Amino acid sequence: MTFRIAMSVAAAALLAACNPSTETADEADDTMNEADAGDMTNDAPAERNVVSIDPDNDPRVWLEEVEGEEALDWARSQNERTFARLQGDPRFEEFQAEALEIYQSEDRIPYGSYRDGHIYNFWQDAEQTHGLWRRATLDSYLSDSPEWDVVLDLDALSEEEGINWVWRGADCLAPDYARCMITLSDGGRDAAIRREFDMESRSFVEDGFVTPEAKGGVSWIDSDTLLVMLATDPETSTESGYPYIVRRWERGTPLEDAVEVMRGDTTDVGVWAFRMEGTGGEHHMMVSEANTFYETTWWALPDGGEPVQLPLPAKSSLQALYDGQLVFTIEEDWSLEGSTESFPQGALLSFDFQNWLDTGNADVETVFVAGPRESIGGVGATASALLVQIDSNVVGGLASFAHGDDGWTRTDFDTPANMTLGLTGTDASHDVAFLNAEGFLTPDSLYQVNVADHTVTPIKSTPERFDTEGLVVEQHEAESTDGTMIPYFVVRRADTVMDGTTPTLLYAYGGFQVSITPSYSGVRGRLWLDRGGAYVVANIRGGGEFGPAWHQAGLMMDRQRIYDDLIAVAEDMIDTGLTSPRHLGVYGGSNGGLLTGVMYTQRPDLWNAVVSAVPLLDMLRFDQLLAGASWVGEYGSPSNPDEGAFLQSISPYHNVDADGTYPEIYLYTSTADDRVHPGHARKFAHLLSESGHPFLYYENIEGGHSAAANLRELARRDAMLYVFLTQKLMDEDAPEGSAD
Repeated sequence: MTFRIAMSVAAAALLAACNPSTETADEADDTMNEADAGDMTNDAPAERNVVSIDPDNDPRVWLEEVEGEEALDWARSQNERTFARLQGDPRFEEFQAEALEIYQSEDRIPYGSYRDGHIYNFWQDAEQTHGLWRRATLDSYLSDSPEWDVVLDLDALSEEEGINWVWRGADCLAPDYARCMITLSDGGRDAAIRREFDMESRSFVEDGFVTPEAKGGVSWIDSDTLLVMLATDPETSTESGYPYIVRRWERGTPLEDAVEVMRGDTTDVGVWAFRMEGTGGEHHMMVSEANTFYETTWWALPDGGEPVQLPLPAKSSLQALYDGQLVFTIEEDWSLEGSTESFPQGALLSFDFQNWLDTGNADVETVFVAGPRESIGGVGATASALLVQIDSNVVGGLASFAHGDDGWTRTDFDTPANMTLGLTGTDASHDVAFLNAEGFLTPDSLYQVNVADHTVTPIKSTPERFDTEGLVVEQHEAESTDGTMIPYFVVRRADTVMDGTTPTLLYAYGGFQVSITPSYSGVRGRLWLDRGGAYVVANIRGGGEFGPAWHQAGLMMDRQRIYDDLIAVAEDMIDTGLTSPRHLGVYGGSNGGLLTGVMYTQRPDLWNAVVSAVPLLDMLRFDQLLAGASWVGEYGSPSNPDEGAFLQSISPYHNVDADGTYPEIYLYTSTADDRVHPGHARKFAHLLSESGHPFLYYENIEGGHSAAANLRELARRDAMLYVFLTQKLMDEDAPEGSAD
């Protein structure tokens, strides 16, 4: 699976690295694609011997030195032990081969973006491990055998330059797209370089724009001018490690001479500039100043003028510029200053952008308001309509909105039923759009959206990767401690005997307004479902499945609700007889790794296997490690007395009972992850080792936040994961450390 702590919805320039659409699939086919806060549902022992750790004098702080020799030696020794157990299992080679076959399959859908008459696609396979950036004409792309024109061979570039380049995307200047700024990461970390590329010569521009390695971004103003935001050193970085200064860089001048346009504060999460294209051919330079993870100050940058603050609420997200209307969503109830009209949380709104620039007046109109069990997914402007993906009870739908003198009118599309939909390929300059559809048992299919006649036509599909005969998908609900009903999906065999013996893997995320929707995964199907396992996805609070309120119900000191939700789902599965603690495992990554870490410490009796991937686990020092300071808006601040006390009560690293009985936990992370610090997983594993609790630990030396830098590493990562789960949940004689 691909895990991420999604960046602020305000940080538009970070979409490539921290996409709020948040893929959760674990294969290349899917990469398109009122209780008191402190209440706990578990019956804790009367006396617990919790290991005491002073965050200001942590004895394991040496493991936070990312590339420290002692820390890496320790990680390698743990890798050897884990490899011996998991790769030594006779099933590992088979699992890895099957996963690699799926990842490298030639019949995957080549997803891409559409511009200048071409579909641009980035492709990796058995031969092209770093990947090819390529393009095909639209007519050719719609055929069964597209003729691809290779623009950049990343394997050749990596070999030539001796660097493990990982693709991070390209920003090409409209309307002719002749020049692009290509972003490349060394080994998969978020910090990257940007290099100017000429589409005609298919080469990097000699003496062109090149940035040093840094977190941040660039955005075209015109063919000779960029806006740059780079966190190159402590003087140019926020406390979260992101840029807060926007500068204008003219061609032929040194980067250090770039003129400052605006700056935020070092206490901001970060500041990013971007170019917004309108359907009338106009464009505007904009800036998002992410004051916190969820609160943003939006700015317009008039040509030659001072930045002008937009009249938007702090919790809002820009979406598109359609028919002169600036379209945005709000994540809080809002009234425009000086107006008596109010707008509800979760609404999609707009106002005439040029009129506001000219007069300072914003006449806000309502485009759409999501219902209590709805949420807004992708929003994209095409030349003749605004397309909006609207999910209802975690099932996708698509509508178009047209703007006229009487405001906005809606027309719904006839889309594939009961599927997860993903809107892609929209652009203000044309009416071509694409829609991906998938389900737990339905492989990805790509549809072309015809905006003019409101049709959705299938054009490509992925073959089935596993046998779905006899499998069923159900949606259930579990009652959480405060009475809220929590939906969850179950994928199982139709003839499952409800006697508690079914090996079951429970997956959840529960944070950052990320929606976890049904997804097709050949790897999961082949390595787990085909072998008799059941798979469950819990739509717990903290996510975005039902809009901003669903997310905000579990923020900061209300976070125990999220954990109670997942416990309620697990207990409901056990009560119905689907599974039992002997055969139940829980899996999550990034923020989901924190979730499973809490499940490990709060309810160890529920699981026989816990997987915590690229996790946060030390919640008293998370804000001091890499990008952690940016997540205070999600978790709270350890330095705040009340919030710090709550964080200590849930922090997995600070709640391990030395005398407790725990299931075996599998922790995996990446040395090159510069988003969630590998020290979290390292320190937790070291603590378990000293306490005598069973665990496995794997650290990929490269790979960034996905813990894998190429398809082979993905296949190895997944094979080890499913060997562990098979050993613990399917084998009659589980390895040492079982809950029995």
